[in-house]
Amino acid sequence: MANTWWELQILCEPDLEESIFWRLEDFGCRGTASENKGNSSLVRAYLSTIQTQLLDLAALSLWLRQDALCVGVSSPTLQWQLIDEEDWATSWKQYWHPQEIGDRFLINPAWLPLPETTERLVIRLDPGVAFGTGNHATTQLCLESLEMRLSGVPQSFVGTGGKHEHLVIADIGCGSGILSIGALLLGAEKVYAVDNDPLAVQSTISNGALNDINSERLLPALGSVDVLTKLLDKPVDGIVCNILAHVIIELIPEMSAIAKPETWAIFSGILLEQSKAVADALEENGWVVAIFVETQRVVLLECTAFLSK
Repeated sequence: MANTWWELQILCEPDLEESIFWRLEDFGCRGTASENKGNSSLVRAYLSTIQTQLLDLAALSLWLRQDALCVGVSSPTLQWQLIDEEDWATSWKQYWHPQEIGDRFLINPAWLPLPETTERLVIRLDPGVAFGTGNHATTQLCLESLEMRLSGVPQSFVGTGGKHEHLVIADIGCGSGILSIGALLLGAEKVYAVDNDPLAVQSTISNGALNDINSERLLPALGSVDVLTKLLDKPVDGIVCNILAHVIIELIPEMSAIAKPETWAIFSGILLEQSKAVADALEENGWVVAIFVETQRVVLLECTAFLSK
């Protein structure tokens, strides 16, 4: 018997959208997309009926209302319906369109034609069930931060053609690979991309190929920071980490082991109310929080590892 999936539709105030994305990811949703509906946002997400029962959806609805109460906005409305296995993986794609991010990036769904002319760096993307479409404010913040960071890399890192010849980055929780590919298009020499989800690792590999990224520059692997410590022969120059806040806090001590003095890091996936706990954990482990950016109640932290070696 073919598996069936729950398609969730959540109508909410825009200020609650990123909090909903965070809750859905933590709940185990596969594939999310959003669109504007007048002054509201409509978020769609998908859950396997094998793992999720009606009581679970009722609990999710309650958590979403509690999240809205904490933020001080009106409660979202959650509706759901069953769809067949063959429909779920493509249903959300019809709601996802090309998107400009920052001054330099254009995220282009792989199933749509490329623009005839553009001066932007085009990331062709088919995230499948992996996190990272460019819809999420956390992803956008990270791409914009990478753009600013790699536009200001010291000349000692910059080679011919603007390539940052010695710049090695770790992408922790790589999802679809969107941040890895963005860093490489900006000229980073190499990115080690890790994720605990094998589907995310496969998505990163596939999207690297979609963007003609040399396999020697994009190195995906299943696992987390512990795997990076075995793959790396020296500390990295930069870290990008767009995952859940509590996971970031758990991994910070391990990240210090792959950093050197003045390694920079970009952390996101953090709700506003979680930001102090993350910043405190970073500072307790020798990281200096240099930049704090907040939009749509999500936070990006830029840090430097002034660590004693």
